[in-house]
Amino acid sequence: MLAGGVGGARFVRGLREAVRWWHPDAAIDVVVNTGDDWWLGGLRITPDLDSLLYTLAGQNDEQRGWGRVGESERVAAELQAYGVTPEWFTLGDLDLGTHIARTAWLRSGASLSEVVARLQQRWDLGGVRLHPATDDEVDTHVWVASDAGGEHDLHFQEWWTRYRAQLPALRFEQRGLAAARPSAGALAALEAADVVIIAPSNPVVSIGTIVSIPGMRDALRAVTAPIVGVSPIIAGAAVRGMADACLAAIGVATDAGAVARLYGPRSGVGLLDAWLVDEADAGVVDGLRADGIATDAVPLWMRDLDSAAALAEAALQAGLARRSAS
Repeated sequence: MLAGGVGGARFVRGLREAVRWWHPDAAIDVVVNTGDDWWLGGLRITPDLDSLLYTLAGQNDEQRGWGRVGESERVAAELQAYGVTPEWFTLGDLDLGTHIARTAWLRSGASLSEVVARLQQRWDLGGVRLHPATDDEVDTHVWVASDAGGEHDLHFQEWWTRYRAQLPALRFEQRGLAAARPSAGALAALEAADVVIIAPSNPVVSIGTIVSIPGMRDALRAVTAPIVGVSPIIAGAAVRGMADACLAAIGVATDAGAVARLYGPRSGVGLLDAWLVDEADAGVVDGLRADGIATDAVPLWMRDLDSAAALAEAALQAGLARRSAS
């Protein structure tokens, strides 16, 4: 699976449940977006990897949707009092333990893949293995209009967390992207896959960043496994987060069909063999099928673990059906 963020984490948790029920011998590998990562207070923060780690370990704060359950923020208050970290990005005390461990290992020479493997050893993730999309630093910056009439850039975390994506984005810049390469774990997982699923994560800054890593698109198009995508858009609105603001910046409508066409059919130069949309978007099915993307309308809302598992199983079956047909 390719995934990023909270929505991706919830889908992966549903996939894990579906595998437990119907495919107990299967393994799940998740290639995780690292474009949201950044340095803060001397620590390397990896929000998407941490969201997946905590969610699968049962340590995620479900009410806030991020961070550790039972969190405290005494250290964060001290860091903010010293002016080391901004007040709009709070690091919980338990969460800081993860960031400190990660940074210590990175500074000792470990790759991000090695760090992620060490972090996973502490928790039982139920057969799921996480792989950073790349071991190289690729930080996303957002260019916005300045008050003086020009442009300036913000780190993605400031634009997303502080401004809640309310500043219209002119464009996104993934710094370090040209020199980056897919992680070995990501490539090995793709090569061995029976089905590849693109999670309902942000198609621009999560999935888009993963796919933009030099060599990743070629690796995806070369896999023998069918590639199934799940729409992050239902009835013209983003399921979670602010994907609409990101899509607007690249001139793509907030529409399930438009996102499918952004990924493109694999029979052409794109990625998708199959695509799942919500029943509310059934009107786009025929057009996408005509474009070469096998599309079905199914319930997409992940209201609880059972509904998330049912959605994940629908995605798996869409891929397995195409694998059998080939």
